Amino acid sequence: MIKKQSRDALRRKRHERLRLRIEGSAERPRLSVFRSAKYIYAQVIDDGSGRTLAAASSREGDLRSASGKVDQARAVGRTLAERARAAGVKTVVLDRAGYQYHGRVRSLAEGAREGGLDL
Repeated sequence: MIKKQSRDALRRKRHERLRLRIEGSAERPRLSVFRSAKYIYAQVIDDGSGRTLAAASSREGDLRSASGKVDQARAVGRTLAERARAAGVKTVVLDRAGYQYHGRVRSLAEGAREGGLDL
């Protein structure tokens, strides 16, 4: 019998391959996205120093008010962009973490662009 890998295990392998090419620096940190079944999380990370510069998630009270997961992801992107700009970040590199650039991940990226970040 052939053992099938889980969807999450396959996503993690894709993420490892992506991380070989994507690295955040002080001038251009990494915007990392994590998508669960219910929420979406994003953080801006400087890999050189190992610090998180800004973070936002749809679990926060004011971001839950948006109707639908795609609208919540856009609101998370805008909020993250505001917090990142307050921390002095203007440009980031998108780390989609093995997820397809579609749906909630795309909406979050567009929200970050609307908030003033260059992706």
